[in-house]
Amino acid sequence: MSADSAHRPHDQMTIEEYVAAMPQGMGALNDRMGIQLHEVSAERVVGTMPVEGNTQPFGLLHGGASVVLAETLGSVGSYAHAAPDKVAVGVDINATHHRAATSGTVTGVATAIHLGRTSACYEVVITDERGKRVCTSRITCALIPAERVG
Repeated sequence: MSADSAHRPHDQMTIEEYVAAMPQGMGALNDRMGIQLHEVSAERVVGTMPVEGNTQPFGLLHGGASVVLAETLGSVGSYAHAAPDKVAVGVDINATHHRAATSGTVTGVATAIHLGRTSACYEVVITDERGKRVCTSRITCALIPAERVG
């Protein structure tokens, strides 16, 4: 993280600065699934994930992969809201799967529903390359003091 970015709020950092500020970067699971961030703020997070490599046995995007994308985006937004004094930990997530994706890339947009002192909640809409809704998810994160996390 540059000296200049250390003094800017998390929601004004570049994506690269934001990821560098996270203790473990994007994390091994996100790397393995090919998740990439494109926009980060406490109010809105946008990311993509390839369908290839994230499918179930019938060649469809795995529902769990959609949930991983949703949890990533909601957690990133929650962290942008809470940092540097607090970190975000997921406490609840649900997902409704609307249609299958079989190829290409899906895009998730997490929009803040609630940004509080002790919790943050996001609606995450995942769409395919045609703009068709694949999944709708809602995630709630608890915001806990950073020193409590290992």
